Amino acid sequence: MSKEKISVSTEINAGVKTIYNDWLSSKGHSAFTGGDAQIENKINTDFTAWNGYISGVITKLVVDKLIIQSWRTAEFKESEENSILEILLEDLGNDKSRISFNHSNLPEGTGEKYKIGWEEHYIAPMKEYYN
Repeated sequence: MSKEKISVSTEINAGVKTIYNDWLSSKGHSAFTGGDAQIENKINTDFTAWNGYISGVITKLVVDKLIIQSWRTAEFKESEENSILEILLEDLGNDKSRISFNHSNLPEGTGEKYKIGWEEHYIAPMKEYYN
């Protein structure tokens, strides 16, 4: 079965340190998405987001630059492997950042759906939250 990969990127009106710390905080992640998250700033820890719809494990952290997660939703079949989510943060100066989501190993036929999901359930709420 073939896998899909998507990439989504945008500018956010917040510094990389703020976004990084909020992403890896239950309180911050819940605040900018509007859905309950349980997450901490620690490699090899489990996390959930969007009221348990998303779950996985934090596999790599580079402070203020990179977060890699083994990631799945409640819609993944039990037999399907986790996908890999790479979150890249780039400092654009003046308290602005570029955030890029590189999402790979997605089940065949789901790439476009998850691309729209990133735009609607993360990018749009983050832009509003950090404005």
